[in-house]
Amino acid sequence: MNAAGAGSGRALIRRNSLREQISDALRDEMMAGRLPAGRNFTVKEIAEIYGVSATPAREALVDLAAQGLLVSEPHRGFTVPEFTWDDFLEIFEARALLTDNALRHLGNRAHPYDWSRTGSLRRRGDAATRAARAGHLDVLVGCDLRFWQEAAAILCNERIADYLGWLRVQSWMFAAPHLRAAGDLAGTCWDRHGDLVDRIEARDHDGARRVVNHYNLFTVELLAGLLGRSLDGLSILRLLREDQAEPDAPSARAAEQAPTEQQPVAVGLGRVPLPRFVPPGRFTRSFRPGRGEPAAGR
Repeated sequence: MNAAGAGSGRALIRRNSLREQISDALRDEMMAGRLPAGRNFTVKEIAEIYGVSATPAREALVDLAAQGLLVSEPHRGFTVPEFTWDDFLEIFEARALLTDNALRHLGNRAHPYDWSRTGSLRRRGDAATRAARAGHLDVLVGCDLRFWQEAAAILCNERIADYLGWLRVQSWMFAAPHLRAAGDLAGTCWDRHGDLVDRIEARDHDGARRVVNHYNLFTVELLAGLLGRSLDGLSILRLLREDQAEPDAPSARAAEQAPTEQQPVAVGLGRVPLPRFVPPGRFTRSFRPGRGEPAAGR
């Protein structure tokens, strides 16, 4: 697309699932920061951009609004919400606490994870790592999201995986515009995807938890630095920092052998299905009204 920019090119939509495809395309635009907070559009506009009838366009927009990713405004259409710094801290804290707790308990029970999936997981991780090191944000968004969706399968709990994915979509919506504003991202983004795959393949649940906690810690510290925000009072930081103080030996060796460029950016995760439960109106309490400007094409 850009959905954000009518006339800038039209995304290819598979006719067998128009509602889902339009919803996915719009979600990708928002996660990558190309459809900015405050951007307003109507059902008619989206239908014209994608060359479809009003029905699938309306259904896609309603689906995104139900997920808290759009705000429905009477007589004005739909608006992309603005996630504030406080919103992001809530999203981050929920994500970090949930993943840490889930991975701590994973080793204490039998679970039906399909270990043959690690090959696909590594391929996704390699693609995300290349995009991160090159600083290609548009590519990284998609690769990183798909990697984390695949990685979440190790939890063997679809409800947790869906909820984590919903949180990560919102993380990207907040973070991507700030990352774009930072300029050259080469060597800035989180690139330890392969390290996590190593831990999963070794059935090292504690090692995997440490890598994920490093990812989460780096995320919030990076964004706080970009925005000039304080992290004082964020209680989850103590847990994450203490966890990184005693890294497992394999992860430490991998870090020593890694390139010397600045390490990781961790924001966001894979494209995910609609969560089974989404608190109505959550994370949509503030937004900048107005139509905004069309975003540039890919």
